[in-house]
Amino acid sequence: MDLRKLKTLIELVESSGIAELEIEEGEERVRITRSVPAPAVAAPAPTTVVTAGPPVNTTPVPGAEAPASPTPQDNVVKSPMVGTFYRSASPGGKPFVEVGDSIKEGDPLCIVEAMKLMNEIESDKTGVIKAILCENGQPVEFGQPLFVVG
Repeated sequence: MDLRKLKTLIELVESSGIAELEIEEGEERVRITRSVPAPAVAAPAPTTVVTAGPPVNTTPVPGAEAPASPTPQDNVVKSPMVGTFYRSASPGGKPFVEVGDSIKEGDPLCIVEAMKLMNEIESDKTGVIKAILCENGQPVEFGQPLFVVG
């Protein structure tokens, strides 16, 4: 799909007031979603990197209890990109997950905004959220631990 057509589709979504538009042409697929406060063009869901490894800094969100360090059975969900971490889909909205929540593979965990694009980060493991390592609105780096899943 060429850039001019994509720009036209984005303008259509912005001006029409619709929340989401998905178009498929052959093997190409584009999904455009409007999100508060800025419109977003969502690419295919980014791959979430989950690894088990050495202990990481597990400074939890205030009010959330977290283990001092992940155990070997725990998995650390890391940010697949540089951006801004958001726990919910909209300001003041209900967070995707809380400490203690059971999650399945494919469940949304958070959003990382990069260049006005809202990228939903999904779990690639089933387990329980043991720690949330970032605060809402915090800048994150590529590979920075976001969650501990056990």
